[in-house]
Amino acid sequence: MDQYSASTIAAGIAGNLFAFVLFVSPMLTFRRIIRNESTEEFSGSPYVYSLMNCLICMWYGLPCVGGVVLVATVNSAGAVFQSAYVGVFIFYADQARKLRMIAMFMGVLCTFIAIVYASLEFFDPLNRKTFVGYLSAASLISMFASPLFIINLVIRTRSVEFMPFYLSLATTLMSLSFFVYGMLLHDFFIYIPNGIGALLGAVQLLLYGYYGGKSRERSILQLLA
Repeated sequence: MDQYSASTIAAGIAGNLFAFVLFVSPMLTFRRIIRNESTEEFSGSPYVYSLMNCLICMWYGLPCVGGVVLVATVNSAGAVFQSAYVGVFIFYADQARKLRMIAMFMGVLCTFIAIVYASLEFFDPLNRKTFVGYLSAASLISMFASPLFIINLVIRTRSVEFMPFYLSLATTLMSLSFFVYGMLLHDFFIYIPNGIGALLGAVQLLLYGYYGGKSRERSILQLLA
């Protein structure tokens, strides 16, 4: 399937737009960090892991590997955002966390450089796409699996307090868009991980609908009591 057909481009652009929403969503957190000049109890690890994911997927999308333009664009933007978040976190973290974050950041850069070197040095173009494709799919699946903790927490506490609705919605719509994009391209390195992401996102939305209503009922009862 031609990746430049109208429907394919539309799906890819939609995925880019929804991903942009996810990239800017931590800005409120980092505005608080800058205002208070402290990282408080926030963790910087998710931004380092997201940076690793964006770099690998960006590499897969570049012409010398997979040649999937709209995957390269969205993950290039994501890498810029995540790098900025990591930089701010390092600047305002205490000494121990600063050193740990720097070590993690350098580890991500070294790993990415090793992946680039190995894929160019040891693989021909066809096998290079397969090698990087499996790495990008594994990286995406691990990222999409991270909400399983939140899903378990929601079920256990019967509350959606720690599962922001719009973040879950944007994740679901982004995954669904890239699932369609991958299907139209017949690229299972794109549609399999994003299909898993769309499924997990849909589960979050269903849980939000179920437990969100119950949370509102409890709040009303507490007000009337």
